[in-house]
Amino acid sequence: MVLALGFVALTFTNASWLADAPRGTPWKVAHRGIGQYAAGTGPNGCSAAAIEPPVHDFIENSLPSLAQARRLGAGMLAVDLVPTADGKFAVFRDRALDCRTNGKGEVRKRTMDELKQLDIGYGYTADGGKSFPLRGKGVGAMPSLDELLAGFPDTPILFNLTGFTPTDVDQLARTLRGSLRDVDNSRDGFSGDTPAIRRIAEHFPHAWAFSVEGAKACQSDYMLTGWTGALPDSCRGGTMLVTMENSLFLWGWPNRLIHRMEAQGGHVMIAPPARDGSPLGGLSLPEQIGEIPSTFNGHILIDDMWTVGPALHPSLDKRRDDEIERAEAGLERRRQSQ
Repeated sequence: MVLALGFVALTFTNASWLADAPRGTPWKVAHRGIGQYAAGTGPNGCSAAAIEPPVHDFIENSLPSLAQARRLGAGMLAVDLVPTADGKFAVFRDRALDCRTNGKGEVRKRTMDELKQLDIGYGYTADGGKSFPLRGKGVGAMPSLDELLAGFPDTPILFNLTGFTPTDVDQLARTLRGSLRDVDNSRDGFSGDTPAIRRIAEHFPHAWAFSVEGAKACQSDYMLTGWTGALPDSCRGGTMLVTMENSLFLWGWPNRLIHRMEAQGGHVMIAPPARDGSPLGGLSLPEQIGEIPSTFNGHILIDDMWTVGPALHPSLDKRRDDEIERAEAGLERRRQSQ
């Protein structure tokens, strides 16, 4: 009898349906804008060498790809930053140039002007190196942080700082302040390694900032102790990464969990496991949208905005008929391979 009463008490304490629906709508976060989808990695961990056959010509982290993601309904852009030799920051995924470009060596050993000479579409191949469909289409297309901020002054941006040292963060903070961007109040965010995130919090104490390992720890800790109704220390003021596969094990998902996180200044992001070696992964199929509760109001990371975006916002779909046809064919190949 005692066990039965305890079970009933736990059920009501954590029942999502007894909690009010969270306010607001979810943030659709376009991961690197619109790019070529890779379900794995090629030699030396290079995801550009393992892309699916292209259904469009957009290259990740480029200004055209970020602008197109916004047109398809992205409310936030997630980009990667790498420090350069002249104290600037390139918007680029890798620490080295060899995978995606016709350059060699570390990004941080080149000036921004030198990086502008490269072709960021050079290394992409879907057939093991027999053809390179994007070569010549990314010459001079690696943006600087200054260009990014000028091009998207009112768009929230999630900056990935993987590989940043505290000194790199100090320089980034100076650059952001010099641009007059109000980071604390702009809904911008930062992800990266723990030392970098601790430093960014010193510069921008009110900004959203998290490490992937910390966000994953929040999820696992909550799965163990969330039945109590209290948040573990790893979640207080932090971020929880939710993979839909694990959501059934999250006490009070979604409404009550969201209320608990919001009450402690936390954030919830839906981010499926990455398939291409990235720290974070995102939605890659339109049907995954149906797995997300209608009351969810947090961040949704989207890896393939080219196909998922139009499913979320059909009225914004301005793709040509032939582009839609190629995208649908690509989705069918992806479904069959997973």
